Amino acid sequence: MNKSYYKSELAELADVSYSTFNRFLKTHRKALEKLGSSPKAHTLRGKALEYVCREFDIDLPEEEPPTAKKHEKFK
Repeated sequence: MNKSYYKSELAELADVSYSTFNRFLKTHRKALEKLGSSPKAHTLRGKALEYVCREFDIDLPEEEPPTAKKHEKFK
């Protein structure tokens, strides 16, 4: 996973409040620190993101589609 997500975005995807999501993260602090995520981080990425998604059963949206062709000037 190359993309990072704000904790608030993940809480919304999990359909819980931010405070509930944050309590969940506190109970998994040691595992998240081993995966390189500090407790005060605002975003999660990489292995920490995968771990949280697996443990909290969060389905991330598909990556954004590639951008369309560059607009050409009208002739």
